Amino acid sequence: MDLSRRNAWVVAAFAAALDLALVVCAWGFVSLLTNEDVIAAPDAGLLVGPAAAGASVGAVLLTLAHTLRRPDRQLPSVLFSALWSWVALVVVATVGYAIATGTLLAALLFGLGLGVTWFGLLVPALAAVVASFAVLVARGRSTGMARPRWPWEHDDEE
Repeated sequence: MDLSRRNAWVVAAFAAALDLALVVCAWGFVSLLTNEDVIAAPDAGLLVGPAAAGASVGAVLLTLAHTLRRPDRQLPSVLFSALWSWVALVVVATVGYAIATGTLLAALLFGLGLGVTWFGLLVPALAAVVASFAVLVARGRSTGMARPRWPWEHDDEE
């Protein structure tokens, strides 16, 4: 694997971890402040929310791993990360609800309904923010930027 692909996967992995942490944090705060559940339908089951969030994070990981090979182009990384994270959230929520309840139309309405709530709209917004920072980090790594060093790591002779 060449260096640009390896750097892209490393930065994408850390960005996906950050995206997961931000989604969980944002969903928690929005749920606390609005007094609403992330998954409002009790018949959806316990795994629809985590599976949908995991799918959106997976979409961010794969999108960034592909687009960060050329970090000089920021807009495609940001837009595709936001788009695919939202699509993955809605599709997995729809499929999960369909499996849990056995109704296709209700599942489609549930998935799209989740996608247009605050919880659903936070996912692409956070993916775009994370992708923006990931592009900056990947751009720095591709230009040979040195990593930050702690004061005790510096040589005294410099």
